[in-house]
Amino acid sequence: MKLGLRWTRRRIITVSCVCLAAAAIAAIFVLVPSMSGEPEVRPQVRSHSAALLRPIESPRGQSSFLKVITLNVAHGRGDGPNQLLRKGKTIRMNLDEIAAVLRREGPDIAAIQEADGPSVWSGKLNQVSYLAEKAGFAYSVQAEHVKGLKISYGTGLLSNVALQDPLAVTFDASPPTFAKGFVVATVDWPGGPSMEIDVVSVHLDFSRKSVRERQVEDMIETLSYRGRPLVVMGDFNCEWKSKESAVRALAERLNLKACQPASPLMDTFGLLRMRMDWVLISTDLEFVTYEVLPDVISDHYAVLCEIRKTG
Repeated sequence: MKLGLRWTRRRIITVSCVCLAAAAIAAIFVLVPSMSGEPEVRPQVRSHSAALLRPIESPRGQSSFLKVITLNVAHGRGDGPNQLLRKGKTIRMNLDEIAAVLRREGPDIAAIQEADGPSVWSGKLNQVSYLAEKAGFAYSVQAEHVKGLKISYGTGLLSNVALQDPLAVTFDASPPTFAKGFVVATVDWPGGPSMEIDVVSVHLDFSRKSVRERQVEDMIETLSYRGRPLVVMGDFNCEWKSKESAVRALAERLNLKACQPASPLMDTFGLLRMRMDWVLISTDLEFVTYEVLPDVISDHYAVLCEIRKTG
């Protein structure tokens, strides 16, 4: 599918101004330094899930799949320029739309980025817990990479497969932009012979290639030490094209692969028509389905895919 550019020139100028203002605010807030931690795993109420729309036909007789989705939820602001311009009621409605998409697609695991804890700028709602409950996930893990002056946000994992050994890593502060990071947890492969894999939700810096390169080095060190097959999902804020690409470097260094990385039809950030959101998997796994969803529930589009073991 080819995703259209939905924003006018006036909105682009507005977003640029808001982004500059946000960067200035970031220098004021207390950003969390680089650290590792043990985020809380929260049990949630489980609900029924819907079937996946399959753009690629699955092999007959194969039932042991892992279905995953990744989305930058943009603080619940929808496709608007900034959460500060949204009322708390509107943000909650936007989160309900995200939860509806998650229920419709029924993934085993969802990776989310820019998900707020109780924050003054987004209605004081813990968005990770809220989405987990509304979408019917059994477990959730939340990593706060930014916390200070009544603002909290970061990455998260929502899952219907038990999340084990969770670890939150916040990258070194990179003023004037807000801190970024990732959260990783181990899951047992569903429905088949025992196999442990690590699933990751990551958000890299949007402003500088040099910062993303340092962040990727931190990821490589941590994930290599854990030593399990990987499913890495998130907003990398870069494309595959250049040799200096952070997502490409991470894939090459950790022996991961992407689905059709050179495809021009998988834009995930409509404003710039760029593929910023990725799912990377270890070479002993393979993609069965891969789809950029058309739902406008954020300024990013969700990526949904189904994965199976090779051999």
